[in-house]
Amino acid sequence: MHTILGAGGPVANALTRQLESHNETIRLISRREIKSGKNTAWKKADLLNLTELSEASKGSTVIYLCAGIVYDAEIWKQQWPVIIKNVIAVAKENNARLIFFDNVYSYGLVDGAMTETTLYNPNSEKGKVRVGVANAIMDEVKAGNLQASIARAPDFYGTDSTNSFFDMMVLAKYAKKEMAQWIGDANTKHSFIYIEDAGKAMFLLGQNPDTDNQVWHLPTAPALTGKQFIEMAAAIYKTKPSYFSLKKWMLWVIGKFMKVVAGTVEMYYQYDHDYIFDSSKFEKRFNFKPTPYADGIKKMSETLYKAV
Repeated sequence: MHTILGAGGPVANALTRQLESHNETIRLISRREIKSGKNTAWKKADLLNLTELSEASKGSTVIYLCAGIVYDAEIWKQQWPVIIKNVIAVAKENNARLIFFDNVYSYGLVDGAMTETTLYNPNSEKGKVRVGVANAIMDEVKAGNLQASIARAPDFYGTDSTNSFFDMMVLAKYAKKEMAQWIGDANTKHSFIYIEDAGKAMFLLGQNPDTDNQVWHLPTAPALTGKQFIEMAAAIYKTKPSYFSLKKWMLWVIGKFMKVVAGTVEMYYQYDHDYIFDSSKFEKRFNFKPTPYADGIKKMSETLYKAV
């Protein structure tokens, strides 16, 4: 039984597609109902409610934590410690393996490439919360109480989700022949993982128990500068590579009216410095070649964001 917590989000959906294509038995757990399939069943549960989560997770052999909560540091401080405590308890109840889909906030600003051995040095409140979550998992692993791994990924693209700024602010704009937007300095490098690669990678970790009890960086193509992304996307969409750079103060002003934008202000360091993600460990272990950006963007131009 493969149980996905936080079902319905981009990563959870990509993982679900992989599991379904391999005829695995899947349980989707979320507060909102999700359509069930042949080997897929939905159970309602709030991750903040241990009783509900325990009941919904019965019989799990692999648990994937792919949850996303409101993008607000204060809410993260309140809810993530409760969520991870509950999830660890449920994993232990079922003697299930736990795979946590994580971001890179715990590393903070890194000079050079982020790797699995990069030390935690968060310079954001959300990053500090993520360190606490990661440590809670690995403390149980070290104590011999839990089989678990942390699967980290950079910003993702390839979805119709507002969580992907590249999709919303570049691809969706160019599909309509509008001017793109870029957060921060377009001369700095940035890494993006293609959402289908994230789903495949989570699936592979779930299929291989020998990968437990460590951190994995999920397969991501080499970083490019913002301008390179913009020029590549414009060429694929056959439009001008015009764009507008959003400065930190602009996000701060917009954030006064839009909570989700306010949450990006403390993360601005990721957009005015190089953000380079190294996934060579995973690529070598699984002989996995990340989807080239041009291929991922072209796929998007033919599916979710078709050019008008």
